[in-house]
Amino acid sequence: MTGTGRIGCALLAAGVALAVGSWCGAARAAGDTVDWKRFNGQTITFLSSNHPWAQAVLKRLDQFTELTGIKLRVDTFQEAQMRDRLMTVLQSRSSDVDLFMSLKSREGLLFADAGWYADLRPLVNDPKLTESSYDLTDFSPALLKAEEFKGKLAGIPLNIEGPVLYIRKDIFARCKLAEPTALEQLPDIAAKLKACDPSIIPFVSRGAKGALAYTFSNFLHNLGGDYFDAAGKSNLCSTPGKQAMQLYADLLKNYGPPGVVNYSFLQIREIYGQGRAAMAFESSNEFGPIMQFPGRTKDSDVALLPPGPGGVSRPTVIGWGISMSAFSQHQDPTWYFIQWATSPAMQTALALDGIAPPRVSIANSAEYKAWLAAEPVRQEWSKSLDAMARTGTSEVGPPMEQQPEARDILGDELQQMILGQVNADQACAAADKQIDALVAREQHH
Repeated sequence: MTGTGRIGCALLAAGVALAVGSWCGAARAAGDTVDWKRFNGQTITFLSSNHPWAQAVLKRLDQFTELTGIKLRVDTFQEAQMRDRLMTVLQSRSSDVDLFMSLKSREGLLFADAGWYADLRPLVNDPKLTESSYDLTDFSPALLKAEEFKGKLAGIPLNIEGPVLYIRKDIFARCKLAEPTALEQLPDIAAKLKACDPSIIPFVSRGAKGALAYTFSNFLHNLGGDYFDAAGKSNLCSTPGKQAMQLYADLLKNYGPPGVVNYSFLQIREIYGQGRAAMAFESSNEFGPIMQFPGRTKDSDVALLPPGPGGVSRPTVIGWGISMSAFSQHQDPTWYFIQWATSPAMQTALALDGIAPPRVSIANSAEYKAWLAAEPVRQEWSKSLDAMARTGTSEVGPPMEQQPEARDILGDELQQMILGQVNADQACAAADKQIDALVAREQHH
């Protein structure tokens, strides 16, 4: 069964076609004691980024308000600005923000050690606040584990994602090129695409300082590299480290769009969606928005980044979570929103918008399988996500508490390479020195 309880009924009444059977109104008789109007009239504040998950949920916000009477104040920023605002609020221990999206693979250790996450487990376990159908065990065990720190549940999984290669198969066919099967083929293919049609951007991926670690990490891992060596030293000047920096920078410098050092997911989504790029290496989570552009469902292929030497493939895989501030003064109504937004019924609805579901039951549901079967490109996307889940690594940037700062260091050096200001030897040496200093400072504290 896809979902039960009042949440599922509210979605069904709103016209979401879910195979929920005839359970509406029966869940409370079966023992649920949640009063969804208990916090009627209260207001909570959600600090949101312009992420596809947030966009998909917030367009259904009227359903939450109708169900609960709770008003949600939403402050939406681009991702980097959202993080800046969040840091200011949490460092000041302010109650201005009740809930926020959080990427535990990036800032989880830092936030958990600072005591900024509220523990959601007592709320999940309270039968007066949580429907019995919510079922925390339905979430992917790996994604749920990523939300836990020292026995506390810091968030609820929202999705599973990682970067994938979006390929314009019609352009490849017109230029008589085979799609890449090995990482080292990318520069030659990009050069041939450029010669075939100079009006098309051969390759685009992230160039923005704080964002590019997400896509660069896949290059590093497929070439056999890691951010740290066995002694715990920054390892970017290793052979695979330098190869990854050179390859990534060269692709964007020689075959990317002008101004690519400012590109993150929004710009890449638009440039590929509008038909201006032949290859885009960007998040699987952009699949839904990209496929809304005319023609993209028919002329696109989706695949993992091609493997490196010896068939090495270690795709990046992460999951966003939704978290509550430890300083929130409205924790119970805030939990109502989190519960509603991550319920089986809502996550089924979001899956049909192209948000890869973190719940096992939804990934295996008839509705979701039928949606995938409707378009071959959806099946390719799902196959890539399955492979990520089996073989991926969540090492997105140097694995340390100050990872955001380490990502910026890496981003600075790669940007200078893309702009032709330094070579790989200079860039990796500068990055290693700064990251090692950051590690030493972290250990000293």
